[in-house]
Amino acid sequence: MTHRSGFACFVGRPNAGKSTLLNAMVGSKIAITSDKPQTTRRAIRGIVTRDDGQLVIVDTPGLHKPRTLLGERLGDVVRSTFAEVDVIGLCIPADERIGPGDRRIAGELSELAPRTPVIGVVTKTDKVSQQQVAEQLLALSKVREFADLIPVSAKSGFQVDQVTDVLMRHLPQGPPLYLDGELTDEPLESLIAELVREAALEGVRDELPHSLAAAVDEILPREGRDDLTDVFVTLYVERDSQKPIVLGPKGSRLAAIGRRARAGIEPLIGTKVYLNVHVTIAKDWQRDPKQLRKLGFDR
Repeated sequence: MTHRSGFACFVGRPNAGKSTLLNAMVGSKIAITSDKPQTTRRAIRGIVTRDDGQLVIVDTPGLHKPRTLLGERLGDVVRSTFAEVDVIGLCIPADERIGPGDRRIAGELSELAPRTPVIGVVTKTDKVSQQQVAEQLLALSKVREFADLIPVSAKSGFQVDQVTDVLMRHLPQGPPLYLDGELTDEPLESLIAELVREAALEGVRDELPHSLAAAVDEILPREGRDDLTDVFVTLYVERDSQKPIVLGPKGSRLAAIGRRARAGIEPLIGTKVYLNVHVTIAKDWQRDPKQLRKLGFDR
């Protein structure tokens, strides 16, 4: 049997379903998800290993017109990924019209990765009728030339395995790049910080989602306890007025954030977790190069 291995990436505008599809293909929660735009801020790798090949999928931040230094750096992350992968999946939601942003991304793919095969992926097909899916596939086929077109629903599982098949067909022959059983190469600290940020995103509105960032300060085994780990996380906001929103009345919202995040962190660590989340202000961190470096958003 021919064994293939290599890298694919999903690109698209914010909220196109890229992270949810990655998680469904890997079979585990690797990337956080939310209905808030710009939830994904890093290029996260998920690994699918089969007898006939190994597919490393890079989930990228949504491409949009940047309004901050952070937005510019996220765009740089996406564009640098184009040149590093063997195949690209352009994700377009089935329930939204193809717009100028989608066409701009398709044009960038042609310009920055002219020889890389591009798969058109129509996501969220569970939200529309079969007729609408067919119409979206036809509309997408007119945007540019694609190596393949495929509809998928990560939520219902419709054609998730087939997306893996299609992407893997475009990989070069080669040995596995990661050990069998590995699902991601993301550091534990990054996964934990993202789970805290995901929990904090629930129920917030307006500009606050963009202002939230999280970083792990320490992970320590509890002295004298093999079954308990202490995890200390700092949750950053940009303005004084945002801190009480995150805390909630008498700290109730912060406590709920801790409960939600802990449920995802404990399976990662393999013990019960005491999670301490501290909220602090990093003024206008999205526009401050020094703060961005501190939070890991280097160029």
